[in-house]
Amino acid sequence: MTSFSKAGDPARGEKEHASAVKEMFAGIAGRYDLLNHLLSANIDKRWRRKVAGKLGEVLADKNALILDVACGTGDLSIELQSGNAARVTGTDFCRPMLEIAEEKSESSTLSIPFVEGDGMNLAFADSTFDAVTIAFGLRNFANWENGIEELYRVLKPSGKLVILEFSSPVVPGFKQAFRFYFSSVLPRIGGIISGSRGAYEYLPDSVSRFPDQEGLASLMRQIGFSNVEYKNLTGGIAAIHSGTK
Repeated sequence: MTSFSKAGDPARGEKEHASAVKEMFAGIAGRYDLLNHLLSANIDKRWRRKVAGKLGEVLADKNALILDVACGTGDLSIELQSGNAARVTGTDFCRPMLEIAEEKSESSTLSIPFVEGDGMNLAFADSTFDAVTIAFGLRNFANWENGIEELYRVLKPSGKLVILEFSSPVVPGFKQAFRFYFSSVLPRIGGIISGSRGAYEYLPDSVSRFPDQEGLASLMRQIGFSNVEYKNLTGGIAAIHSGTK
């Protein structure tokens, strides 16, 4: 599905990609939250609240189990758990990011369990969760199709998947301005603050390769999700996709 796999040896290419992504995020973990909020003018917080809004009934159910995949520093996990009855678990394969998530969870007295693990090989049984979320993590998978299949696997029948991801802007004039910011301005600022310009050059590159809104919706249907829909956010900078197992 991606261009990272080496010809004739896709498994090796995917393993190398995952290792590089893990190392990259470990290197910027300490500045990750600051840069997210700064470079998005805090819009990312509003986007996460909209993800929680898609799961209103599930979040209100004290017996419901929710898995937040590629949870990073835990912002979405915390948003999902705050003031809600459902039990949220976060998982990510980058230990430095999880350590920050754990600190934030403890300081907010939410006690969210965070499990270190690979989103493409989740350490949970089939049909375990009532809902699965993933925010800004799917495009980092070495194989998007296999990744979505894994999210499908751990969902209960009738369970819901909600994906928040960067997408393709749909407003003509805004589209060009955002692409300039994303490809030219953001790497420069991100590099200065984080000390890793490469990580913020990777960001627009990874988004450019990722399926657009219709492409991701089509992939979800292909894997078996029904009631697939998406909503553009901030002119299509990002989109929320959802579907039912």
